[in-house]
Amino acid sequence: MDAALLVARLLLAVVFFTAGLAKLADRGGSRNAVAAFGIPGALAGPLALILPLAELVTAVALIPTATARSGALAALVLLSVFVVAISVNLAKGRQPDCHCFGQLHSSPAGWPTLIRNGLLAGVAGFIVWQGWQDGGASAIAWVANLTAGTAAALVGGAVVVTVVVLQSWSVLHLLRQYGRLLLRVDSLEAAVGSGYGGTAGLVPAPPVGLSVGSTAPGFALSGMYGETLTLAALRSSGKPVMLIFAAASCGPCEALMPEIAQWQQTHANALTIAVISSGAPDAVTAIAREHGIANVLLQPGYEVAESFQYLGTPGAVVVAPDGRIASGVVGGIDAVRSLLMQSVRGTGAGSLEPRSSGSANGLTEAPVRPRIGEPAPAFELPDLDGKPVSLSEFRGSPTLVLFWNLGCGFCRQMLVALKAWEADLPVGAPQLIVLSSGSIVDNRAMELRSTVVIDESSDVASSFGANGTPMAVLVDAEGRVASEVVGGAQAVLDLARQGNGFGDQRDNVRSANGRH
Repeated sequence: MDAALLVARLLLAVVFFTAGLAKLADRGGSRNAVAAFGIPGALAGPLALILPLAELVTAVALIPTATARSGALAALVLLSVFVVAISVNLAKGRQPDCHCFGQLHSSPAGWPTLIRNGLLAGVAGFIVWQGWQDGGASAIAWVANLTAGTAAALVGGAVVVTVVVLQSWSVLHLLRQYGRLLLRVDSLEAAVGSGYGGTAGLVPAPPVGLSVGSTAPGFALSGMYGETLTLAALRSSGKPVMLIFAAASCGPCEALMPEIAQWQQTHANALTIAVISSGAPDAVTAIAREHGIANVLLQPGYEVAESFQYLGTPGAVVVAPDGRIASGVVGGIDAVRSLLMQSVRGTGAGSLEPRSSGSANGLTEAPVRPRIGEPAPAFELPDLDGKPVSLSEFRGSPTLVLFWNLGCGFCRQMLVALKAWEADLPVGAPQLIVLSSGSIVDNRAMELRSTVVIDESSDVASSFGANGTPMAVLVDAEGRVASEVVGGAQAVLDLARQGNGFGDQRDNVRSANGRH
C-alpha cells in the first residue's frame, strides 16, 4: 500500500506541477480560459494567477510524507472545482477551451476532459482515504535507497522523456506557426479573389470559424490603459459586437485602421467595434492612439483568434447581443468592410440575430443589385451646399456613380488619379457623381470638380449592390444600369475610361449647374 500511495502522490505531483508551470508561462491564455468559463472579467486576471500557484503548492505538498494528506486534500478540492465548472458549462451546451496545460496542450472542455479530471480526483480521494494516518513511503527516502545503477537509469529515462516532450512541443509550435502562415495566405488569396485592389465586385470569403448560432468563446484581455476588457462587457450595451483581428506587423491591418476609427464613430448606434491585436503592446497602442481607435484589446499571441478558429489578419466576426456567433469569420480588407456594411444595413440599430435559413453566414443578405439594362435605383441626396440632387438630373449622358468613403485608404490613394481624370476629360467621358460619407468640410477639401453628395447611411450604395469603397457603376443616358458594380481603385478608373463609349459628349463636370 505504501508503494501505491507513493506512486499516486508522484503522479498527481507531476500533473499539478506541469499544469501550474504551463499556465504561468501563458498568463494571457490562462486569463482567457478563466473568462471563457464564465468568470467575471474583474476576477479572471487574479484567478489566472492564483490557480497555477495553487497547483504548484499542491504539487510540492504531495511529495513529502508529512504534508501528503494536505496536498491530497488540496488536489481533491481543485479537481472537484474543475469537474463542477466543466459540468456546468457542458450542461449549458458550452465547451470553453480548458487551457489545462497551457500551450503544451489545450482543447475544448468536453467529456474527455471531464473524465480525466474525474479519474485524477479519484486518485486524490484514494490518497486521502488510504493515507489519512500514513501518507505512504517517503519519496526522499525511496530515492536515497536507490542503487547507483537504478538511479542512473531513472535519471536517463527522465532526460529522454524531457527531451521527447520538448521536441514534441517544438514541433507542435512550428506546425501552429505554419498553420497561421497558411491561413494568412488563404486570407490574402480570398481578398484578391474578392476584388482587393482590383477587378470585380467585393464578395466576402466563404464563412470559416465557429458555426453561426454557437456560443462565442469568452475572453478577458488587457486594454491600452491596463484595464481588463471582456466579451461580456463589450456586449453589455445590447448591440452586436464586431471583433476585428489584427496584428501590429500586418500592413493591411494598419491600412484599415483609419477606417475602423471612422466606423466606431459613424456606426456607434448600430454595433460595438473592438480590435483584438497581437504584437508588441507599445506598437499596438501607438497605432491605436495615432488613429483614435477605442476598444483595442491586446492579445499576447493568437489565443482569442484561435478560440474563434481563425488566425489570419485582418479578419472579423460578429457576435450577437446574446453572445452567439452571428457571422462566419471573414478575412481580407474588403471582406471586413463588407461584413461591417452587412451588419449595419441588415440590422439597423437593433440586435443582430442568426438566421434560421437564407444567408450562410447568419447575416441579413445585402440587397440584390440591379441587373444591366434595368432602371438604376432613384435617389435624392444633399450636395455640399445642402441642395438636393437626384440621379434623374444626370439624364441625357452616361454617368459614373462612385461610392466613396473619406476614411478609406484606397479612396485616398486614388484621389490624385481621379482629379487628374477630371482635369483632362476625354471626349464622351461620363458625368461623375460621388456618393460620399463624412463632413462637408472634409469632402470640400478633396477639391473634386464633379458633384459630391452625402450618403452617410450608405443606403443608396446598398441599393446599387455596392458593399465597399471605392466602388462604381455606370448608368446610361436613359437612367439604366450599364455596367456591373466594380470595386478597387484601378477597376473604377478603368470603368471611367470605358464609359467614353456611352452616350453623347456632354461635359461631366456640371460646373454650369453650380455643383461642387
